[in-house]
Amino acid sequence: MTHDRPPLLQVALDLARRGLPVLPLREKRPPANCRSCRGTACGGRPHMRVPGPCRCPLPCHAWAAATAVPGTLTSPAWAADWHHATTVAYHPGGAGLTVVDLDDPAAVAWARATLPATRTVSTTRGEHWIYSGAMQSANKVRPGVDIKSLMAYARWLGPGAGAMAPLPDAVRALVVREMPVPAPVRPPVAMSAPGGGGTCPHRSPVYLERGISMAEQRITAATSAIHTTVYSVFLAVLSAHGRCGCLRDAHIERLFTAARAKGESLRHCADAWANAVARLGV
Repeated sequence: MTHDRPPLLQVALDLARRGLPVLPLREKRPPANCRSCRGTACGGRPHMRVPGPCRCPLPCHAWAAATAVPGTLTSPAWAADWHHATTVAYHPGGAGLTVVDLDDPAAVAWARATLPATRTVSTTRGEHWIYSGAMQSANKVRPGVDIKSLMAYARWLGPGAGAMAPLPDAVRALVVREMPVPAPVRPPVAMSAPGGGGTCPHRSPVYLERGISMAEQRITAATSAIHTTVYSVFLAVLSAHGRCGCLRDAHIERLFTAARAKGESLRHCADAWANAVARLGV
């Protein structure tokens, strides 16, 4: 019954009727990943940054769980999440929107001097500038500025003020500059088996596959200190597999993909990998 619904669920249903895919947040965190799939496998094709719906039986994977289907929002699977929710989030890209998240007064001042005026929503420390049009998401494209659109979620903080403008090229350019297409990542320092081509000590590719999978999972599960986590995972992988010649470009690409899904740029991934290689001397 309507009067038994948690207040935030009613807010979510109102937003869903307006076409916004929504989900509950508890202290800025989405529902925990379900156990029916690995990593972010159900959310489209994350390794190619292609969005898609969540196909798991329970809400999971943040942006991929966002929905505008009332029956899903009010289903028993979501009940506990709504009762414990502290706010509502939405998937901007799923609604054809882009949020420029300005995290401090300096970032707000930069936006006012640089970007076309659009709908603005006040946040605790800054503002959300909302444009019509979807694009690739990216964190820290400049100091205090994140882009939230496809494969990302943003907190619902109210309808905001002002007319919504089309997504400008100036915003798209922020991500192009931050995430340039790099040259193919080479295996770390022409790795060869020890002793001039001796037998790999792992003896089986299963050991390597398990190690890479665990590394991906550790990055995916990180909720804070992402830079530090990615660097420490790269160190661990290189320590275990960097000297025997087992690592291939495909393995490194999987680690970079997991890191980028957490908001790391290609530049940061490459720098972290190079620093790990230098520290270990592999």
